[in-house]
Amino acid sequence: MPDFPALTPHDDLRAFIARCFRSCGMTETNAEQAAGLMARADLIGQDGHGVFRLPQYIRRIQAGGLDVNAQFRTVEERAATALIDGGNGLGHLVMNHATQLAMEKARTTGVAWVGARHSNHAGPASLYAAMPAEEDMIGIYVAVGSANHMPPWGGTEMLLSTNPISIALPSTNNPPIILDMATTVAAYGKVKTAAQRGETMPEGWMIDKNGQPLTDPNRASEGFLLPIGGPKGYGLSLIFGILAGTLNGAAFGREVVDFNADSETTTNTGHFVIALDIKAFADPAQFKSDIDKIWQEMKSSPRLPGFDSIRLPGERLAQVTQERSEHGIPLPATLLAVLNTLAQDLGVAPL
Repeated sequence: MPDFPALTPHDDLRAFIARCFRSCGMTETNAEQAAGLMARADLIGQDGHGVFRLPQYIRRIQAGGLDVNAQFRTVEERAATALIDGGNGLGHLVMNHATQLAMEKARTTGVAWVGARHSNHAGPASLYAAMPAEEDMIGIYVAVGSANHMPPWGGTEMLLSTNPISIALPSTNNPPIILDMATTVAAYGKVKTAAQRGETMPEGWMIDKNGQPLTDPNRASEGFLLPIGGPKGYGLSLIFGILAGTLNGAAFGREVVDFNADSETTTNTGHFVIALDIKAFADPAQFKSDIDKIWQEMKSSPRLPGFDSIRLPGERLAQVTQERSEHGIPLPATLLAVLNTLAQDLGVAPL
């Protein structure tokens, strides 16, 4: 049976998420902030990292694996750098704090790098790269994924995660250029949403341990994700994991806890965010005008047969955001049923 989506206004979704968090003891301020970031993920089309993850977060809170009102602590700090201990708090709150600190420092130092440890899953990478871009800065965000789904190139033991990166650059007349990608061909959130919707995966996302294509998302545990570009993607995942994990004293390799299967153990998730103030290199207005020019050059360049247009990173994000802002966020019937059950269990008003 087709899984027809219900269109839910963004504000309604945000309010629902906040109700669920408050019911678990989260303060009003934290619940509103976390809900805003999670609903933003759905608004921009990152369906595998938005409200879809809410039941998983609630399970972890109820099992004692996440502190809903964690206190953040600055472990190390210099003029242009800082290391934040998230106290096992919700990753969205930890990384919002880290990103705000990075931007504050970058206004003085030109560029700032803030790392975080003892955090948790924080949603899509673009949430945090886009924040500096809104302030005439360039944002860069990298994280250690919250479960290992990929072996080192040529191996079979899953020691690496999707370890995503996002880079955001502002423009004047066009949407910001926002690269948001995993170091695997597909993010694991896409595997989970495909399973919930009863869909199959394209060949090339995963293989089993015999090297054969794996297209049934319900059998994901029998195989692993493939890196982008073969050994190049493996190399990126390794380096990103070291910079976001090992450097910060966060989990990497065999230390990574699979938060999909374990709701009790502290994950010690690591991230870092970089904010680069454009004024340290160029006039922001001129830089953003140059980005508009680059945008136009790419869009107007000759196309290969079969391509109706050339797209830039962030273009679809902007289109989806506008569409969902006007018409609502599509929630598949299967997901809506899960969320309504969650609401009933928590004693809050459903969507």
